[in-house]
Amino acid sequence: MLKICVIGLGYVGLPICLKLAKNFKTIGYDINSKRIDTLKRGVDLNNEFEKKEINIKNLKFSKKIEDLNSSNFYIICVPTPITNSKKPDLRYIDKSFNLLSKILKIGDIIVLESTVYPGVTRSFTKKLEKKTKLLNNHDFSTCYSPERINPGDKDRNLNNINKILAYEGNDEKVRRVITNVYKKISKKLIFSKSIREAETAKGIENIQRDLNIALFNEILMICNKLKLDFNEVVRLASTKWNFINFSPGLVGGHCLPVDPFYLTYIAKKRGYKSKVTLSGRSVNNYMKKYVINFTNFSIKTSKIKKNKIKICIVGLTYKYGVADTRNSQKIDILKYFKRRYKYTKGFDPFLKTTDNLKNHELKKYNFFLFLSKGPKFKKIADLVDKKKIIDPFFYYSN
Repeated sequence: MLKICVIGLGYVGLPICLKLAKNFKTIGYDINSKRIDTLKRGVDLNNEFEKKEINIKNLKFSKKIEDLNSSNFYIICVPTPITNSKKPDLRYIDKSFNLLSKILKIGDIIVLESTVYPGVTRSFTKKLEKKTKLLNNHDFSTCYSPERINPGDKDRNLNNINKILAYEGNDEKVRRVITNVYKKISKKLIFSKSIREAETAKGIENIQRDLNIALFNEILMICNKLKLDFNEVVRLASTKWNFINFSPGLVGGHCLPVDPFYLTYIAKKRGYKSKVTLSGRSVNNYMKKYVINFTNFSIKTSKIKKNKIKICIVGLTYKYGVADTRNSQKIDILKYFKRRYKYTKGFDPFLKTTDNLKNHELKKYNFFLFLSKGPKFKKIADLVDKKKIIDPFFYYSN
């Protein structure tokens, strides 16, 4: 009988856990005691799921290793951040494989979903073999399936995204088991015999997007310098059949600010120094300073005295529609203006730590700095005097 264990219950692990629990006996494991305790009460602090979606008969949440002993299909969904020196931080994967080394049995299947550089899955599998004296793709099996969950995206959810499954073994029974599990998760499965190539594919998915946004951020800044209407420039360019349109903005979250450093790290280890991959990072990291300079200039031209400035910063999470503030430059911008102006308020309807912005409050602010684009923010932009709007990315001012 198949018993699933999902290790790591964040933005990736919890959706997978809830999906599988509808079809299999499932344990959701996390070392974060608060996360486990709140989920047991049916509360998702990430605001992605309601209580009725969490309370599933076949599902148990636990932080105890002994509760995982009876599982035989493990899915690792732990974060892979970077260190202060911009190097891959694999400590959570290390802890996960160390945990598995204590409970791994013959016939168990392990799937790693965390974003890594090519070779990481193989490296940790070898360590697991050494610790357990069990052989990969003989006594137990390993698969790599890079996560593709897009928090806050109701259109591209687990039901209708394509899922890569990289399995290098030759056991058809194992392949069928992996297929049967993941058929319950995603619409279309794409198989590969190369884990290292699947690891690389995951990296370039996010690197490509990071570079594209960086290009549009740079075009935005060039248009401003040349006193050109950015939106009009893009509208005209978009009439060409092969033009790909992106929106400029502040890049945050767990993936885009991190993944380029993973691939360039291993490339450098093998003697190649990247020339393009990290160029997007330098542009996108600069955008925080661009927004601050743009805002300060707008305030200065208004000639309102500093002690009279009241500014509301709209949009704080790393993107519209989520409660996730990881690597959010918007939070840093809010902190900067709170230090600069006494009357500074941050508002984001997806962040429970901010107060609601009521209609009668709108008149008391001199400025509204918009850092995100979305329907709820457009409603605010439509209600306030256009002269009060500071819109660095021209979401609402045109």
